[in-house]
Amino acid sequence: MAVRAILLAGGLGTRLHPLTVELPKPMVPVLGKPWLSRLIDQLAAFGVTDITLSLRHGRQVVTDYFRESPPGVRLRFAVEPQPLGTGGAIRFAAGPDPTDTLLILNADIVQTFDLNALLEFHRQHRAQVTIGLVEVADPSAYGAVELDKNSRVTRFVEKPRPGETDSRMVNAGVYVFDPGVLSWIPPERPVSVERETFPALLRDGVRVYGCLCTGYWKDIGTGDRYLQLHRDILEGRCPIPVSGPVRGPAHWQADDADVSPDARIMPPVYIGSGAVIEAGAQVGPRAVIGAGCLVAKGARISDSVLWDGARVGAGATVRHSVIGFATGIGGGTVENVLLAGWR
Repeated sequence: MAVRAILLAGGLGTRLHPLTVELPKPMVPVLGKPWLSRLIDQLAAFGVTDITLSLRHGRQVVTDYFRESPPGVRLRFAVEPQPLGTGGAIRFAAGPDPTDTLLILNADIVQTFDLNALLEFHRQHRAQVTIGLVEVADPSAYGAVELDKNSRVTRFVEKPRPGETDSRMVNAGVYVFDPGVLSWIPPERPVSVERETFPALLRDGVRVYGCLCTGYWKDIGTGDRYLQLHRDILEGRCPIPVSGPVRGPAHWQADDADVSPDARIMPPVYIGSGAVIEAGAQVGPRAVIGAGCLVAKGARISDSVLWDGARVGAGATVRHSVIGFATGIGGGTVENVLLAGWR
């Protein structure tokens, strides 16, 4: 079956402000490369090369970055005229007369699922909609999905209270739609696919199935989750490959990084191209230093991610924080913050 992907990439990302005031959340860097770019590479590796990006907030950042489509990929942009919600964005991005099967992904969720297995599940079950599911210990912060013995969805339970459901399976933000299902989404108005479309499909007897997906999965919509993603990559729990020369166990460092022999490097760490680590500085454990960053004399960085061009002054300490592009810290201690601009 012919497959076209729709990546929902237009959300505001308010819980990552100020880092995402202008930057769309799916464009936040993961080891220096925008997650959206990594996601497009992932799709292409599965043979899905016809991709539409559903955009609104920060759309110019995305269109500028992808001015040329990646090799072998047909990349299209659908810019919402107004905020349309997940369902409205899907309907708008699909266009007037889609004929291909639609693989739809929330572009701010990092996952390493076997997408071909998801598509094959959809085909074998003759589903009209397949919802990718993950199993969690506590579904109360999500929406639980109940299935029958054949994996057909029977009920959605939004943020269930204790005892309200036995299911621990939740919506993973990955869907497969037959194009005819789009007629259940009203055009030109905001629609929540989770709260409006899916319940309507169940009421009308549409064949909605749930496929339990295996692999890594994390919503990177908060600073804590974003930092946890990088810890998981550096410590081997997330199988996203770390590029660059390996200088030791869990120590990745670009060849052109300038690291003083008098600096203390405490793995796991990643040090990007052109970064400068001065004498007496301590980097790590669990630190990502982006391209062109400066960590000055005596500075200490741990459990943190520095985006490209960030500068940490002499003697400053950064702990459990994300420091934005070209952001400077003159001194003192920065802890548990998302920081953009000079301080």
